Amino acid sequence: MKKILITGANSYIGISFENYMKQWPEEYQVDTIDMIDGTWRNTNFGKYNTVYHVAGIAHIKENKQNAHLFYNINRDLAVETVIKAKADGVKQFIYLSSMSIYGLVFGIITKDTVPNPKSNYGKSKLQAEMLIRELSTDDFLISIIRPPMVYGKGCKGNYQTLTNWATKLPIFPDFQNKRSMIEINVLCQFIKKLIDKDSSGIFYPQNASYVCTTEMVREIAAQNNHSIKLTRFFNPAIKVFRISIINKVFGDLIYKDME
Repeated sequence: MKKILITGANSYIGISFENYMKQWPEEYQVDTIDMIDGTWRNTNFGKYNTVYHVAGIAHIKENKQNAHLFYNINRDLAVETVIKAKADGVKQFIYLSSMSIYGLVFGIITKDTVPNPKSNYGKSKLQAEMLIRELSTDDFLISIIRPPMVYGKGCKGNYQTLTNWATKLPIFPDFQNKRSMIEINVLCQFIKKLIDKDSSGIFYPQNASYVCTTEMVREIAAQNNHSIKLTRFFNPAIKVFRISIINKVFGDLIYKDME
């Protein structure tokens, strides 16, 4: 039986993975530990084969007052956790990073794309990656995961914004674009494979096909029995006014040729 410790309680991705792994109760033991009160420092990680670190701060509006939180939690806490995991004899450490380390709102990301984060979230994730990777050895395997937008029932962040639009707006632009995204169960399946194979390295999981924002909104509306009309009336303006919010919603942002 493989034993897995999820570091970071109440995380959507962590909870989803724990529930996903319940399909194989004879093969996996999955525990979750809270990282907030500090008692985790007294826990022996050595009984686990894999530590899956999902603790982090995201989905909040950044400002000067909260900037330090991103580095304290996304970087410093992650590094402290990986140091403990290695010292306790854990074989594999999985760090949940983000596509945000590239700092792009739209564009194509390949293996040659140099990370250039713009937000404190992206910067803290990249800095954590760099420090964590230094601890990798043949006996201590480190996997860095850089997923694009994660979506699924109950997911927060950008997906929740799309859900609000899809269930409340009467009309929405019918605009064709391509976005790398990953459905939560696809991500859980990918993490399971990393654990099964004792994998190490940097990984870029995504759905088999790119997602069109309009099609996603259409599907969400249908699932919620909401009638929404799609129109191309706004398309000329979308093509011309490439402001941040428009790029974030309707611009192409994809991983390409990452394998």
